[in-house]
Amino acid sequence: MGKLPRFLWLLLGLLGWLGYRLRWRLLAQVAHWPRPHFRVKTDLNLHLVMRDGVILAADHYFPSQPGIYPTILIRSPYGRGLGGGVFGLFLSFFAYRFAERGYHVITQDTRGRFDSGGEFFPYFNEQNDGLDTLAWIKKQNWYGGNIGLWGPSYLGIVQWAIAAHDPDIQALVPSATSSELEGIIFPDGAFDMGLAMRWITIFDLLDRYRHRSLPASAAILPRLEHSTRQAFGHVPILEADAVSTGGSVDYYRYWLDHTEEHDPAWEQVRAEVCLPNVTAPVHLVAGWYDFFLRGQLQDFQELKAAGRQPYLTIGAWYHLQPDNPMGMFDSFREGIDWFDSHLKGHKQRIRPLPVKIFVMGANQWRDLPEFPPPAQTSAYFLRADGRLDTKPERISHASRSYRYDPADPTPSVGGAEFSFHGGPHDVRRIEARSDVLVYTSPVLRQPLEIIGYIQLKLYVHSSLIHTDFHGRLCDVHPSGKVINLCEGLYRIVPGKGELQPDGSILIEIDLWATAHRFLPGHALRLHVSSGAHPHWERNHGTGSLLDSELRPADQTIFHDAGHHSALVLPVVKW
Repeated sequence: MGKLPRFLWLLLGLLGWLGYRLRWRLLAQVAHWPRPHFRVKTDLNLHLVMRDGVILAADHYFPSQPGIYPTILIRSPYGRGLGGGVFGLFLSFFAYRFAERGYHVITQDTRGRFDSGGEFFPYFNEQNDGLDTLAWIKKQNWYGGNIGLWGPSYLGIVQWAIAAHDPDIQALVPSATSSELEGIIFPDGAFDMGLAMRWITIFDLLDRYRHRSLPASAAILPRLEHSTRQAFGHVPILEADAVSTGGSVDYYRYWLDHTEEHDPAWEQVRAEVCLPNVTAPVHLVAGWYDFFLRGQLQDFQELKAAGRQPYLTIGAWYHLQPDNPMGMFDSFREGIDWFDSHLKGHKQRIRPLPVKIFVMGANQWRDLPEFPPPAQTSAYFLRADGRLDTKPERISHASRSYRYDPADPTPSVGGAEFSFHGGPHDVRRIEARSDVLVYTSPVLRQPLEIIGYIQLKLYVHSSLIHTDFHGRLCDVHPSGKVINLCEGLYRIVPGKGELQPDGSILIEIDLWATAHRFLPGHALRLHVSSGAHPHWERNHGTGSLLDSELRPADQTIFHDAGHHSALVLPVVKW
C-alpha cells in the first residue's frame, strides 16, 4: 500500500479531533441522554471534617460557566477518580455527566475507604457522615439550594440513611439498592453467602490493588471468583472470611452474630432509615435479576402506603452485569430527568405514568399506573408425572422424593446472585441432578404474559425439622434451552408452615417478582429443590449456620387429590 496523501492525514486528524471533542454528545445521543451544555471544572481532594473529627475525602465537579446550580451528592466505598481504579473512574464518569448538564456534584469516599479516615463498618456512621457532608455543602459559597442524592447499591443505602433527616434533600434516585438491610443479607431467613463473601472479597482486592496500574486494578474482576471459590465450601462459615481474604473481617462476623429474625441490631437500622418519613420525591431503579429487587419493591409499596408518589423503573439487568452494571446507564438517564424535574422545575421532563417495566420475552417496555398491575390469578398444578397442568391431580398418594445433601449442595445458577455470572442462563445442567425435581407445562399455543409476584404452594415433608425448599420458574424455548426467570426459598423451622393432619406441611414460597411473556411454542418449567448455594447458604440441617455438621435430608413433595401443590401466576391481558 502506498502512503496516504498529506491532505488525507489532515482530514483523518480533523475527524479524530472532532470525534474527541464531540464524544460525550455522541454518547448522549446513543444512550438517549439529554445533551450536555457545559464544560466541567473540578476541585479535587477536598477534606471534610465530621462531627467526631474524622476527615473524609471528596471531589467537586461543577459547570465552568458561573451560575446557580443544584447539587447532587454521591457517597461511595469504592473509590473516586483514578485513585479508585476501575470503580473510581466509573464514578467520576457519571459525576462529569451530571456536571456538564448543570449540576454541582460532590463525590465522597465513605468512612474508612480509600482517602477517607476512620474505620469502615457497613451502614454504621453513614447517617452522621452523610448529614455532616450535607451541612458542609450548605456552607459553600457556590451552594444554590436543592440537593439530590444518586447512586446504586451501597451508594443507595447511604441515601436511605439520610433521606428522612434533612429537609433540603429535594429528590433521590436509589438504584439497585434497598432501605432494608436484614432482608438483603438474610433473604428468606437464610444467609446470602454469595453476596457476603464476594462483597468482603471485593473490598480486600480493592485495597490490595489500590496503588497498582489501572490494568492491574481491573484484574480484581476475574480474581473475585477464584478468591471466593474455596470459601463457599468451607465450614464453619464463621471462618470463611479468612479463606477468601486471608484474615477476619469484623462486619462479616458481626452479621453472623445477628442471624435471628428481627434482631435488635437490624431493628435499629430500620428505625434510623424511617422510610415513611421520607418526603422527597423518590425514583427507584431496579432490575428483575438484581438481589435488591424484593427490597426495592417493598420500599415502593411502603412509600405509597405513607401517601408518597414514588416512581419505579425495572429493567432486565442484574447487579454485576458487565455491559450495564446495576442498570447505571438507565439509572443516569432516569436520574437526570428526575433531578431536572424536581431540582430545576422542568416538570415536562418527568414521564406521565409512575411505573415503567421491561417485559422479558416480549422485549418491550411498558408504562403502567401501578405495580403490580391488575392481573388474573392462574394456577399450574404439579403432577406426579412431572407435568404442570391447569387441572389438579385427581389420583391419591402421588408424590416425588429426593435426598438433599448439604455436603454436595444444589448450586445456584445465575438469577439474582451478586456475581458476574448472574442473570438469565440456560439452566439445563442443573436438571441432571438427583436433588432437583422438574415440572413442565404443555407447549403454549397462545402467548402468556405474567407481571407481578410469583408464588409456589407446596405440600412437603422432610426427615429433618430444619430444612429448606427452593423453587425456580423458567421458560423452555423451542430450541430446548431453559432460561431462569425468578426463584425463591422457604426455610422450615419448628412451628413454621401450616401443619396438615397427615403430617405434611403446606408452605408458600415467594419466587419474587418478574415480568415475562411466554411465547407460542414455549413452555413453563418449574424446578423444585432444597437449595441454591451460595446465593442461599446451604441449610446444615442442624438449626445452626455456625456449626460444621452437615445432615442430609430426605424430602417429599405431595401433589395428589388431597395436596394441590401449585405454581400461582399473575396473568395479564392487554
